Amino acid sequence: MFHKKHKGFSMLDKKSLTWFLLISFGFSWVLFTLPIAFKADATLYSYTMLGAFSLAMWGPGIAALLVTRFVARQPLSTLRLKTLGAKPFYFWAWFLPILLSLLTFAFSLLFGTGKFDSSFTFLAETVANAPAGTEIPPLEVIVLSQSLFAITLAPFINILFAMGEELGWRGFLLPLLRPLGDWQALLLSGFVWGIWHAPTTLLHGYNFPLHPYLGILVMTVGCMLLGVILGWLYLKTQSPWAPALAHGTFNAVAGISFYFLHPEGLDTALAGNPLGVAGWAAMLLVIAGLLLTRQLTPHPAPTE
Repeated sequence: MFHKKHKGFSMLDKKSLTWFLLISFGFSWVLFTLPIAFKADATLYSYTMLGAFSLAMWGPGIAALLVTRFVARQPLSTLRLKTLGAKPFYFWAWFLPILLSLLTFAFSLLFGTGKFDSSFTFLAETVANAPAGTEIPPLEVIVLSQSLFAITLAPFINILFAMGEELGWRGFLLPLLRPLGDWQALLLSGFVWGIWHAPTTLLHGYNFPLHPYLGILVMTVGCMLLGVILGWLYLKTQSPWAPALAHGTFNAVAGISFYFLHPEGLDTALAGNPLGVAGWAAMLLVIAGLLLTRQLTPHPAPTE
């Protein structure tokens, strides 16, 4: 799975790397910026942000397809979209994000940055804004149904967009950076992934609304750690489908913790958000588990 020797910067395909970054960032950052034009209308702004952000997730994937075909002049089969790889890792692709969400909640309580809320205040405040006359089921029913949907159907729906990112970050960028050494490739691809999100935090307060600037750093560290886990899935299966499933599941369950945390004084950079500090602890624990079980061990790189 991992190269034992670092081949060095001189072995990188710098032309492909440059074009990939230009297309990925250019395409997605335009879409990340677009919702600003609709900020005067809260409803339209919300819908525009959802649509633009969803399309922006395909920036890295489009870049991977274009660069592979027209810059590197390689067949698209090198992106391994027709490969699934070892099937047992698809269980881990589904289960690990759920575990990360649970651990994030646990560390939020352990660190004292989040307070357990059995009254579901966050959800109660959300449904209070529903149009008059809307029939609202009991909060417990909403939490249960939303949680079940998040761990069953939502991951597979989310693959439609998560694949756009994973085809680029793990399917293209990670192998491209492997001459630097596998750990370097995992962390650097995660760093690029984190910086790619910068406009969402800076312009829209996405994920970390209290920290438009510091949130970029928090997001980047989170992406570097999560990138190790998603990269591990890619390198184990040699397929972008496993990290895409994991990414889709991660997005589906990331918000579940907030149902059980009191919103008063809650800082998502510290608690609840699996890409924040509590999530860092969760991901470090999972990575430590992969190391202790010798999942992160050197193996030859694929020849394709």
